[in-house]
Amino acid sequence: MSQSTAPAARAADRTTLLRGGEVHSPADPFATAMVVERGHIAWVGSEGAADAFADGVDETVDLDGALVTPAFTDAHVHTTATGLALTGLDLSGARTLAEALVLVREHSAARPSDRVLMGGGWDAASWPERRHPSRAELDEATGGRPLYLPRIDVHSAVVTTALLDLVPGVTGLNGYHPDRPLTDAAHHAVRSTAQGALTPAQRDEAQRAALDRAASLGIGTVHECAGPDISGEDDFLALLALAGARPGPRVVGYWAEQIADAKGARRISELGARGAAGDLFADGSLGSHTAHLHDPYADADHRGAARLDAAAVAAHVTACTEAGLQAGFHAIGDAALTAVTEGVRAAAQTLGLARVRAARHRVEHAEMLTPETIAAFAELGLTASVQPAFDAAWGGDEGMYAERLGVERARTLNPYAALLRAGVPLALGSDSPVTPLDPWGTVRAAAFHRTPGHRVSVRAAFTAHTRGGWRAVGRDDAGILVPGAPADYAVWRTGELVVQAPDDRVARWSTDPRSGTPGLPDLTPGAELPFCLRTVVSGQTIFDRPNG
Repeated sequence: MSQSTAPAARAADRTTLLRGGEVHSPADPFATAMVVERGHIAWVGSEGAADAFADGVDETVDLDGALVTPAFTDAHVHTTATGLALTGLDLSGARTLAEALVLVREHSAARPSDRVLMGGGWDAASWPERRHPSRAELDEATGGRPLYLPRIDVHSAVVTTALLDLVPGVTGLNGYHPDRPLTDAAHHAVRSTAQGALTPAQRDEAQRAALDRAASLGIGTVHECAGPDISGEDDFLALLALAGARPGPRVVGYWAEQIADAKGARRISELGARGAAGDLFADGSLGSHTAHLHDPYADADHRGAARLDAAAVAAHVTACTEAGLQAGFHAIGDAALTAVTEGVRAAAQTLGLARVRAARHRVEHAEMLTPETIAAFAELGLTASVQPAFDAAWGGDEGMYAERLGVERARTLNPYAALLRAGVPLALGSDSPVTPLDPWGTVRAAAFHRTPGHRVSVRAAFTAHTRGGWRAVGRDDAGILVPGAPADYAVWRTGELVVQAPDDRVARWSTDPRSGTPGLPDLTPGAELPFCLRTVVSGQTIFDRPNG
């Protein structure tokens, strides 16, 4: 990919012609060129027609056969935690408990000045020892220093004695266990203390690292899912300020605080949040046995934990709708999803269905759906903000979901095809650092779901990871390369473009040029994923791979 530039023009006024590649656009399924002007798409079309623009632009980019697509939107990210995983202690690659403890010891030695050691990513279910690190083992590995070490799902954590000593009254909080990972209120208390010990420099380093990684992967927008049980206000405000002050991915902020009136709604708006949504917990996670189920876990004699009931959901949705804010909830278990849909329906009975649908309220994760709750999502206009990498990591008949729920219940999880058939809007994300920022891998996971009946076409998954993220924040005019849309795009080095669908007959028909269906990279498992060369937001380059 090469470029030539005319005499300098202000960035806001620059006009750029991209040509000689493949442009993924419904405006012209065979487009090879695109013009960007003043931060928006001005034209999309053929190579021959591009000649008419060549003399009137400030810059011409020779794509050299590269693919141009809309930039991805990751609809569920924890930015600071993602950056800490990138810059700090990441145990996701540890193959055994013993190896994890070695990594803890090495990290402690390498960070002598940190007030609290931060890490994460461990999953005892994948280790041959089949158990979590004990507090005594962590005390020894850190030399008695404070350490916060959440499980991969970030709904429970193991910690050292020194960190517990910094949290007055923690032993009396719900979820405290002397010999097991902390959950619920005890977990939130130690997480708050650990994050409060981060210096501004550590936080800034982590946030920059996360946003830079997103840009390098063709992600133009992230939805930050923050809140008082996840990260402090200082962290949230610092991230929004950072994103506004430097070239990089857009950050749409959600603050997961329950509200009941106009005063609470004003507080959400004053924080700069798009809504009182994101990880407002209706329950926990399956891995930590805290997702709320109608029937007991297969490997535990309880049904998880309910965090919100239908009445609390209704009050929150009513207050948000009246204030023009998005409401949203974290809900994974079938009982939690029942509570959310019943609560939103109660709000609709008070306010009117049209007002509730127009607000585009969201549900994060939405894993253990039933036909009844899928129908309710469609009826109430709820967006399903989902993470296909969860199925790739924990699905299948021998995965963690089957261990927690039994094979039959596990096979019902993450039913993306049924959601699309019902007309439920999908927005794809990673929940990073729970699973990594990896947009093409996310699209692949949706298209090649471990349960074949839940698979969707690559095109549908790609749309949910680009345009779907914009629609989830109320914008229908973005996430697509058509004239007038924001110039948020990515340039990729990739192989042959194809059309892939769960039904092979559809795939064969759609590949026929007469169908007019623009192709996308081959995402068959094992195939090499596209390689990002450049990411652009509002016409401004935020990532440019050297020697790309």
